[in-house]
Amino acid sequence: MANVDVVLIVCGLDRPVRLGRIQRTMTLANDAGAESIVVLTKADKVGPEVPALAEVTVAEVDEALDVVTLSARGGWGIDDLLARVGTRTVALIGESGAGKSTLVNALVAGEVAAEGDVRAGDSKGRHTTTSRELHLLASGGVLVDTPGIREVGTFADAQAVAETFPDIEELVEQCRFNDCAHETEPGCAVRAAVEDGTLDAKRLANWRALEAEAASAALRSDPLAYRRANRQFGKIGKEAVEQKHKRR
Repeated sequence: MANVDVVLIVCGLDRPVRLGRIQRTMTLANDAGAESIVVLTKADKVGPEVPALAEVTVAEVDEALDVVTLSARGGWGIDDLLARVGTRTVALIGESGAGKSTLVNALVAGEVAAEGDVRAGDSKGRHTTTSRELHLLASGGVLVDTPGIREVGTFADAQAVAETFPDIEELVEQCRFNDCAHETEPGCAVRAAVEDGTLDAKRLANWRALEAEAASAALRSDPLAYRRANRQFGKIGKEAVEQKHKRR
């Protein structure tokens, strides 16, 4: 996601908004040096209590995390999101059926992305975008619609995980031992925070999982594949800049 300024984490309100998915996407955004904005779509399909609960879930990830609740089909909330994006380059990430293609069309104010139906049973959809596309936004920004980065797998490094969980990283620094595993060691500030209720055990479990995934990704890393991915996203960034210049 090099050269992407903002990652829109798209979550459909017609299915549970999952804290772990948001944390994983934030970790990838942090690794790329990009800002994260959570976009809660399909607000027109649910009652007002659903977005309210979803916003509480997002706050559990990070109280400062930007959230926009909208209805892409209804058209409301789109101007708010465009204002936050401004002239920057953005990418969307979200599970199938979350309403990404509908959101793309609403942001661009045109039928540029094919929209697919979702299954009634589990609100799942299928990917309708099959190739990388760049769309100019009314705000002057550029939207990168790339199917290859729509699904979330953790390939970020430990530093990106640390930026996603700054509260836990601060506690780690307070542990008595530098190599504390935060299990049964004496003087563990992390376990103490869980025991006194200042750190949620589920948040700790999510941190452990992402730490393990980042470590595993580092061991599996392929220098050739890494260079190939960097070239791909470098090309995306170059195309985005060229589109911006043509717009002027």
